[in-house]
Amino acid sequence: MGPPTTPIRVAIIGLSSAAKTAWASRAHLPYLLSPTGQSKYQIVALLNSSEAAARAAIEAYDLPPDTRAYGDPAALAADADVDLVVCNTRVDKHYETVLPSVKAGKDVFVEWPLAQDVRHAKELAEAARVGGGRTVVGLQGGLAAVALKLRALLEEGRIGKVLSSEVRAFGGLNDRETMPEGLQYFSERAVGGNIYTIGFAHLLEVVQGAIGELGSAKGDFHLQRPDVPIKDATGKVIRTVRSEVPDLIHLAGKWDESSITQKNATLHYRLRRGQGFPGEPALNWTINGEKGEIRIISPETAFLQLSDETVPRVIEIHNFETNEVDKVEWNWEQWQNDIDYAGRGIGALYEGLAEVKGTGAKEHYPTFNTAVKRHELLENLLAEWKA
Repeated sequence: MGPPTTPIRVAIIGLSSAAKTAWASRAHLPYLLSPTGQSKYQIVALLNSSEAAARAAIEAYDLPPDTRAYGDPAALAADADVDLVVCNTRVDKHYETVLPSVKAGKDVFVEWPLAQDVRHAKELAEAARVGGGRTVVGLQGGLAAVALKLRALLEEGRIGKVLSSEVRAFGGLNDRETMPEGLQYFSERAVGGNIYTIGFAHLLEVVQGAIGELGSAKGDFHLQRPDVPIKDATGKVIRTVRSEVPDLIHLAGKWDESSITQKNATLHYRLRRGQGFPGEPALNWTINGEKGEIRIISPETAFLQLSDETVPRVIEIHNFETNEVDKVEWNWEQWQNDIDYAGRGIGALYEGLAEVKGTGAKEHYPTFNTAVKRHELLENLLAEWKA
């Protein structure tokens, strides 16, 4: 299907003029302002904490001067010339800023996590069902190029049915001990944004995109460094806070039988916050099958949904019968390679929405309903753990 006959008119929430390293400018703008993005979408409005802040962002990013500036979510929801609202605020602000637009029946794209907890996520999903608009949630891992390549290899039967998979990862934050001041909220569970709900969940989405939805899962959580020094922009420690979020996370899961998984095929996934041992890769992921084994190693980042040029574009496959190791390359599509790496997976979500817009076709990307399932899994796993 080609692009829409008229561009989908977009309003962005949370594009700050003062934080040009934030996700809206790093991931959403590179796609929306690319030739591919502009063939399907047009930015027509911004919503920030005030109309003045929105106007400042319009000027900072050199958006057209007729781009409308809003400081009130209800006013944005009433704008009949906005088709799609895209939310990039801090997690605990998602609900209040998008709810009016969801109720108004607009299409809404909210970054992951959808909301600060299951209750608010369910309310947004129900409001979207009643309002009738399409929904997208920023869980791009299942559409990442490496996940799609792995899925294709498994469907081809390169290693037979999957028997088990192991994921050993480091990250979530750059440092095992400290947090930057701007991310202090990563220590507060109530905010909803932290290494568990963001880093851990995004990598799990890549795994499930490649191998399939888990049938069951159990968690094991530890907080090894409860007192966290907070650093300002100069690197100076300005306070110490007590964390409420685990910094060592284990998940033991099982897959149901499928065309590519044996019944009760197992997943063992471990994420430890911060750096690993010197020389140890940030990600070591293996998929063990009946006839062979796949290995994915990423030295510098565990989060393959971003996959910048530091991530090796090679998947290794060990053939048990011949004892040979083959290397299979993967890559992003050409239009994705033409934009900054952070926007490639996000762009795939926009492409999916544009493809089904106005057709009545079923979504093949994560929606608010998908997000509710993910929120329920994460909260259920963590329910019995106490910091």
